Amino acid sequence: MEHDLPEPPWRTPRKQSARRSLSREAIVEAAMGVLGKEGIDGVSMRRVATELATGAASLYAHVANKDELVELLFDEVAAEIPLPEPDPERWREQVTQLWVDTRAVLMRYRDIARAALRSVPPGPNALRVTETTMRLLRLGGIPDDAVAWSADVVGLYVSASAVEGSGRARDEAYGRWDDRSRQLQDYVAALPADRFPTLVALLPRLSSGTDEERFRFGLDLLVGGLTALATGPRGAGP
Repeated sequence: MEHDLPEPPWRTPRKQSARRSLSREAIVEAAMGVLGKEGIDGVSMRRVATELATGAASLYAHVANKDELVELLFDEVAAEIPLPEPDPERWREQVTQLWVDTRAVLMRYRDIARAALRSVPPGPNALRVTETTMRLLRLGGIPDDAVAWSADVVGLYVSASAVEGSGRARDEAYGRWDDRSRQLQDYVAALPADRFPTLVALLPRLSSGTDEERFRFGLDLLVGGLTALATGPRGAGP
């Protein structure tokens, strides 16, 4: 899908390999397998080379380093995010659903969302998501400065929520989440009520709701704030 766009200038140029099976695509495919089993921390040039039955040095002709490899992985994942055909009458619904879908896709791939917390991985597929997001917001009449900044702010919220959600899912799979949650509730409940009256009073509500409900609550706050800035619907052109 990304081949219809120019290559980002910071990426390692595509090269022919002496091994016909070795290419950027083959490296990314092998790295996706490592990511699924071990998460970002398990992804390394040496580990991926082992999956491909070759030496790490042979990978550097196609991918400069782990940072570039993770960027490629993130963009591979971003290709799975469904993008709506923008409708000015439904921009709030569509942008909310886009962010919900983005989180869901990121959570399918362990902790890949961590890549977006350090910097925005600017691959072609990720850029398509950003373009659709900003187009929807402009259709809703959001001022351009707010459109540009919110793409970053909301992206951080979605990515952070995906990291937290994937961590929780992993803890639940290993049976660690319930114990940790119970310990935290017991600890807060034991705090002196005269010094922490609000925390103690709201303890039942602090852990209420599902992850999905809490995530959508945050989106409602963000979309509501953006809507308050809207100056009226407009076309999607520059």
